[in-house]
Amino acid sequence: MYDVIIIGNGPAGISASLYIRRAGFKVAVVSSGKSSLSKASKIENYYGFENGISGEELQKRGIKQAENLGVEIIEKQAVGLKYASTTELAYEVTVANQGIDEKYETRVIVIATGANRKQPDIRGIKEFEGRGVSYCAVCDGAFYKGKDVAVVGSGEYAIEELEELLPMAKSVSLLTNGNKAIENRNNIEINEKEIQEFRGDTKIKEVLFKDGTKKELDGVFIAEGVASSIDFAKKIGANVENNNIIVNEEMETTVKNVYACGDCTGGILQVSKAVYDGTKAGLAIIKRLRK
Repeated sequence: MYDVIIIGNGPAGISASLYIRRAGFKVAVVSSGKSSLSKASKIENYYGFENGISGEELQKRGIKQAENLGVEIIEKQAVGLKYASTTELAYEVTVANQGIDEKYETRVIVIATGANRKQPDIRGIKEFEGRGVSYCAVCDGAFYKGKDVAVVGSGEYAIEELEELLPMAKSVSLLTNGNKAIENRNNIEINEKEIQEFRGDTKIKEVLFKDGTKKELDGVFIAEGVASSIDFAKKIGANVENNNIIVNEEMETTVKNVYACGDCTGGILQVSKAVYDGTKAGLAIIKRLRK
């Protein structure tokens, strides 16, 4: 059991971890890779670096700083978030690495995985949103009880969404859209053909592949790449508006003890703003935990 688990190792998440750990609480940061910060070749508008610094180097320094203070860095992909079944007022975070799932419980969650990821460029996805296309198996899976559905994706997050749907749907298949799928853990149907479009009328009815073949479907769940901040917010029931997670003055979402900070909350997408958000969240969480 952790006091706080932070999903995301960018400047917002790491800044929050520094304050919370220094206050004496048990903190873990979960992330399987680099944040969007690492893509910046040179940053010249952040305080304290007279000759600028690369985003990758700035991120490395931040993570090392957190480790030196005793923050646990879990270098695995977060794929699931839900209320814990064994402990009252706690949350369960599922992480995956090479097909193996692990679960951690925590009193407080901080979502800090950056802005929402770009949806796949497949015709029909936007047109059928809310009419057969969904982004959250936990949220919408019950609507497809006894029906044929598919998950679009090829990684750990796609498999997590698929496993969430298996107990409810009549059938669940994985559409990798031309990518190689990870290990098949449930003997599920995997289709690695490239997708041309999703088609239907008032609701989605089928997927058309680029080789001309089709597959009938009642619903499609999009889970390409890794889970985004918006995905995690929806899984736990936090309000989202215009692809931004809604937070109050203390960076708490509409769900108690679930906070969000950084690019996923909107505003100016700058390192300085992310650090500020992380600081606000960290201080608010310290106050909450001490109560």
